[in-house]
Formats: sequence, C-alpha cells, structure tokens
Amino acid sequence: MTPETYPLTVQVYTPENKTLWDTFVSNAKNTVFLFLRDYMEYHSHRFSDHSLMFYDSDKLVALLPANTYNGTLYSHGGLTFGGVISGYNMKTPLMLNIFDAIVAHCQNIGLTKIVYKRIPYIYHLVPADEDLYALFKINAHLSARNVSSTIYLPNAPGFDGNRKDNIRKAKKNNLVVKQSSDFETFMKIEEEVLIERHGVKPVHSAEEIKLLAERFPDNIQLYGSFRGSTMLAGIIIYESQNVAHMQYASNSKEGWTIGAQDLIEDYLINQRYPDKKYFDFGISTEKQGEVLNLGLIKRKENFGASAVMYDTYQIVL
Repeated sequence: MTPETYPLTVQVYTPENKTLWDTFVSNAKNTVFLFLRDYMEYHSHRFSDHSLMFYDSDKLVALLPANTYNGTLYSHGGLTFGGVISGYNMKTPLMLNIFDAIVAHCQNIGLTKIVYKRIPYIYHLVPADEDLYALFKINAHLSARNVSSTIYLPNAPGFDGNRKDNIRKAKKNNLVVKQSSDFETFMKIEEEVLIERHGVKPVHSAEEIKLLAERFPDNIQLYGSFRGSTMLAGIIIYESQNVAHMQYASNSKEGWTIGAQDLIEDYLINQRYPDKKYFDFGISTEKQGEVLNLGLIKRKENFGASAVMYDTYQIVL
C-alpha cells in the first residue's frame, strides 16, 4: 500500500498478554473501557477470540479486538465497535502497513472476509482517522451505517417543548432520580419493552450487566426514576473519558405516561454529565442501518442531539 516499509509482526492475543493489552488500551488515543480484557471476556464463551497485536520491531504499536466465525474476522462481534486501537504515535503510513498485515494474516489462516466496525470519532481523544484512509486504500466496502444521536455538551442547544412538558409532568408526580444498584428490576422493565416492541431480548442479561457494573463501577452506572421506592424508568450509562453513552434506557408503562425517562435524561445531561464532551443516546436504526426508526430518533433529537455514524466496513479477500 505504501512505499515506506515497517517491519511489522502480528501476534494473536493470548491470556499471557493481558497486562500488556490493558496497559496499551489505557494509554491509547481512541480508547474506551470496552476494550479492556475484563470487559471483552465476560462473554468469551460466545466468541472465538482472535484479537491481534501489532509490533514494529519489538514495540507494540496497535491492537485489534477481534473474533473469527465462519471464515470471517470480525472486529469484534461482541462489541458495538472495535477497530484498530492506536497509540499517540500512530502515523498514516504505519496504519497502511497494519491493514496490509491484517489482510495477509487472514489470508494465511484461510479467512475470506473481514468485517470492521470502526471506533466513532466521539471516542477519539485526539484525531484518529488513519484507519479510514487505510480502508479506502484497500477498497473496503461500507456495509452498514447506523445513526446514533449525540449532544455536543459544550454547546448543547436545549430541549424542545415536548421534552420540557414531560419533565414538568414527572416533577409534578413527585418522581425523583437516583443512582441505583437494582439492575434486576431495571432489566425486567427493559426486557418487557423490547419483547413488546421488537420481539427480542436485551443483549445482556441482568446477571451479566450486574457483573460488568461490579467490574467497572466507575464506567457502568444505573440511574432510576422513582416514585417512592418503585422504579418507573431507568438508564444504564456507559461512561468513558469523552462520552456518557446510554447503553440501555426504558420506561415502565406507568413511567411512559408521566415522563419518567425524560426526567432521568434531564438529570444526566444537565446535572450529572455537563462537563463531558458528548452525551450519546445510541442508535435509532435497524437492519444494518437500512431502517430508521423515525419516532425514536425524533425523541432523541428533541433533546438537542444530532447525528453520529457507527460504521461497518467489509473487506473481501
């Protein structure tokens, strides 16, 4: 891809590399706690891990969280995104060679396709789009584009009238927002909503999300909207350095009628996370982005959010 050659070595991750992997993740320029091994491996029984580590001579310069399935390398099937994790010294020619190395490695072990879910820019601590150029150079195909809704908090535009009305309604009904450890009650609300509206269950069970919250108490928190001791709505936040991301959010049937979830969102945006850079509501698309849920995205944009893409690329070998 480039006339400048780097003596790259590709190594498949093994548990002996856990400390080295986690240290690199913690100091990367496009990092999030999801890439730490204690998060990635909570569901290791579901995926055949094939994460890659890239060395320039003896120096670790990049990581790729990945798994293999049915002749394809996925980056990573168990994560919302998981592209090349880069150090602050990453250069564009080096990234081109990293992608050459990924392709060569996959071909050498008989894989026929790569599915690459790149890290959205809101998680970049500094600019980190070297992989986008490398994807272009190897003729990668944009195969999915999911639309997330995100507020840039330093210049948040404010809420529209419907959202403000719901917040007033919640306060009039004496609802209060509190941080909670009752993941079982919330995930029951979440499961009921997903089954009724979409016929699916949450990706995580209550036991899994509770385990992850115990492993990452500074990153995963549940906030509930309560009337007395009864939770009427809840939001699970995944917090990283730049971003407070709504991983799960649901109203009970009663909570829906009195703005219970809106009250939590108002609290999170204006009181809990005003010093973050981004508040991310998550995607409003289905079927790899082909279907846009108009009602869902309208609700998020009424809080002042605008679009951020969660993109997936395919490379056929």
